[in-house]
Amino acid sequence: MTEDREERAGRDPEGRAVPEEAAGEETPAPRPSTEGVGSQLPAELTDLAAAVRAIERGERPAPARSGGSARPTPPRPAAAPSPAPVSGPAAPPVLPARLSGDAVAAARTVLAAGGAPESLAEAAVAALGERAGDALREDPWQVLALAGVRVDQADGFAKALLGSGCDPDDPRRVRALVVWLLERAAERGHTALEWGALGAALERNGVTDAEETLRAAVADGLVLVFHVPDERVDARPAAGEEDDDEAPVRLLLGLDRYALAEESLADGLGRLLNTIDADASRDEASRDEMPQDWEGAAGAVPSPSAAALIRAVASSGLVLHTGGEAAREEPAALVAAARSLGLRAYAVAATEDGRRRLAGSVDTEATATLAGLLSGSEGPGRDEDDALALDLLAVLDAPQLDVETAATLVESVPDGARLVLSGDPAVLWSAGPGRVFADLLAAKVCPQVASRTPDPGPVGELVSGIGFGELAAVDAPGREVVIVPVRDAGEAVHRTVQLVVDSVPRVIGVPPEQTQVITPVHGGAAGTGALNTALKERLNPGPGRFAGFDPGDRIVYAPTPGAAVPGTVVSADAQGLRLDCGGTPVVVVPDAVPSVVRHGWAITAHQAAGRRWPAAVVVLPGDAAEILTRAWIYTAFSRGERHLSVVQGVEQALPRAVAEVPPRERTTRLRDILREQAATAAE
Repeated sequence: MTEDREERAGRDPEGRAVPEEAAGEETPAPRPSTEGVGSQLPAELTDLAAAVRAIERGERPAPARSGGSARPTPPRPAAAPSPAPVSGPAAPPVLPARLSGDAVAAARTVLAAGGAPESLAEAAVAALGERAGDALREDPWQVLALAGVRVDQADGFAKALLGSGCDPDDPRRVRALVVWLLERAAERGHTALEWGALGAALERNGVTDAEETLRAAVADGLVLVFHVPDERVDARPAAGEEDDDEAPVRLLLGLDRYALAEESLADGLGRLLNTIDADASRDEASRDEMPQDWEGAAGAVPSPSAAALIRAVASSGLVLHTGGEAAREEPAALVAAARSLGLRAYAVAATEDGRRRLAGSVDTEATATLAGLLSGSEGPGRDEDDALALDLLAVLDAPQLDVETAATLVESVPDGARLVLSGDPAVLWSAGPGRVFADLLAAKVCPQVASRTPDPGPVGELVSGIGFGELAAVDAPGREVVIVPVRDAGEAVHRTVQLVVDSVPRVIGVPPEQTQVITPVHGGAAGTGALNTALKERLNPGPGRFAGFDPGDRIVYAPTPGAAVPGTVVSADAQGLRLDCGGTPVVVVPDAVPSVVRHGWAITAHQAAGRRWPAAVVVLPGDAAEILTRAWIYTAFSRGERHLSVVQGVEQALPRAVAEVPPRERTTRLRDILREQAATAAE
């Protein structure tokens, strides 16, 4: 019933799952229009108006499910929140879950009766609870809650169990479809979908009356509905027409999980902005003294951009900082300056490699990975209120923050503390749902400091140009940048192996273990799978007797969606595959190995984000032309510190993507929530 993840049709450039509405084709954006969502809702949506207004007031639509309002004030997270990104030493081993044997056996019986793999039984109990067998028998479409199950497979399972009682418009089926489509959209980064887009996806999956299905889903509290401004429509009246004062809007539908994360995040950010202002106005002497302290710290740093960042932090509880790799020195200088003032200041990075790149700029004890900070294994620990025991937190690699991790992070920052989110806005967005950093930049609700520090060398010059939409030739006297044209995928694989094994070590002096290969997809003739097979044959040949792996294999370990921890295979035994992930031993149980461990000589750009290597080899086979974006190219090309080789068969599609193809849009609400909060505060 399940399938190999990278071989599915309708994958995004990173091989991640996409919702049904995007499989095989791009879903056209709904035409900008005020009909149905502006000043006059059609009759069939009139009954939603009250629900929309309730959501805008922060309430659940009526009738609501039990559980309170849509915008509760969440408690501070526990010392080990979930979900949290996994990186570096904080990566935990995958251990077998303790599930009831009777529950698993019952689920296995029902799965077998429906023609589904019995191996899904443990996943079913983990997802649906101890009564998974009964739940699946009563509602077979709940099998869609299991990873990798497609709609057609769920329909076949239901038909085997229900026989003639299986109908495409069965309420159980359509409810499961609504949730499944929104979860697949979240895997593509969306936190919500437009009403029309979700309805069209339902119709493509055989639902006769998508409008009625969505109305019922809203009325039952299965999904939440949101009324947001539609900035694609010019709301100005035409010449001779009167302004009806009704701004065009869009109806968005989302799962409460992501809706609450966005609203909790917005509330937390507003709290940080307000508490600094409140604290400053409470004590005039303190307010006068603190800017002088910060001003002295700003004057002591040699970088004008670092000084500007310090001054911005002096007067705001939330500051955004943008820049490339060289600009990482600026938040590091901020943390060092704050510590010199006696403040408890820390800098965190998305990965252990990102933390390593802070070494020399700030004391090691003042750094952590984001996962380590949230789990409590690194950083300052928690105070008596379960908030982080700090006064200032600089978060680097901020574009990698998904909305749920960001909400957990912000809720952990105590009142009166300062938060700096720093990163390169040109890189790929987070692997998880949301575009937190981009939405914050667009909302313009707090100070923003743009670094003026350029990335050095030919690679830095090339990448900077890409960020502005230009792929220009750069002078590389030391062969820092090399372009290798190829005719087909087979030649691309051959030349890549040649570069990693021979050319880069011999000419550049970087050994194979310090060179990272990056390609757009997992599948295909020049995807990570084919490249890893060829590289393993040359660098660590072996029979792959441990689920395809041998001791010494370079791997990527992904214990949670979006996480990618590099490591090496150490050995294997009855307990599972033993890995060394940055010095941390990890044991992956045998059944989990295929889903969480891949060979790691070649990876995707999303897996590479937040890390750099002395040399990078980027592989662009001809069939990658249609999926390249400027953000993907920027991210991949900027992973090499000393050297970049580009093995490319896309020809003119490469400069065209740099110049013309922006990041794929994500439907999110954070920007609108932040703007609404700011407007309300200004009244």
